[in-house]
Amino acid sequence: MTTSSSEQGVSLGMPQLPAPAYPDDVRDRLARDAREIIARYPDSRSALLPLLHLVQSEEGHVTRTGMQFCADMLDLTTAEVTAVATFYTMYRRGPSGDYQVGVCTNTLCAVMGGDAIFETLQEHLGVGNGGTTEDGKVTLEHIECNAACDFAPVVMVNWEFFDNQTPDSAKALVDDLRAGAQVTPTRGAPLCTFKETARILAGFPDERAGAVEASGSAGPASLIGLRLAKGESAPARVVHPRASAQQDDQPHHPSPAEHLSSHDAPQDTSASDPAHPAGPAAEEGE
Repeated sequence: MTTSSSEQGVSLGMPQLPAPAYPDDVRDRLARDAREIIARYPDSRSALLPLLHLVQSEEGHVTRTGMQFCADMLDLTTAEVTAVATFYTMYRRGPSGDYQVGVCTNTLCAVMGGDAIFETLQEHLGVGNGGTTEDGKVTLEHIECNAACDFAPVVMVNWEFFDNQTPDSAKALVDDLRAGAQVTPTRGAPLCTFKETARILAGFPDERAGAVEASGSAGPASLIGLRLAKGESAPARVVHPRASAQQDDQPHHPSPAEHLSSHDAPQDTSASDPAHPAGPAAEEGE
């Protein structure tokens, strides 16, 4: 018995036709940008990553047409371009939303509440991992570590940080994105669409007023090693475990400029919080 291509999702007949070309005006515009990118590198093939961001900024994902364009500009085969485009998860292979909402589910973020956030958003948005809402606004995905562990659990929108999230705050975030409300990251540049983000990642300046001046950095816990290496002294600080905190300890009230991480003081962000028990502990050997 033979299996049809529709059953397997593969073609068993004619080979795939070449990718359609961009319209002439689009190709001319992209070619000008591509030549500017290529001129930055002594070896033209080194420009492949930013070129993939460039074509992604055109359609919101890397299409066969985009990969063919990159191959033509760099004198590569489409197989060489495809190998790179499919290796990196930052390049989308299918249509996606204006806002890529990524929930970190790596170890620390997961145990601090990332798993609960991801599960809540899937149910709230009605999509699975990699799914896009019907209005085309939000694509949800779980992502690996984004080096913001001291602000766990972290949600990223188009690679901008939203720190110390909870299921409720994450739901409010995606609701605002879908409603077109202004959303401000915890740190870093103001939000823009995924296509605009892709063009910036291709190496073109962010021309929005105030975007370049907006700053974001790692938290105190991430930077303390660097400061010690520079000869700075670390401030003395004792953080009591939640279960054994002294009753007479005076609570710390941070100034408006201080951005505490979820490890600096107890916050309602942890899945292991007493209000969100992780379940009974098993004895060794069970």
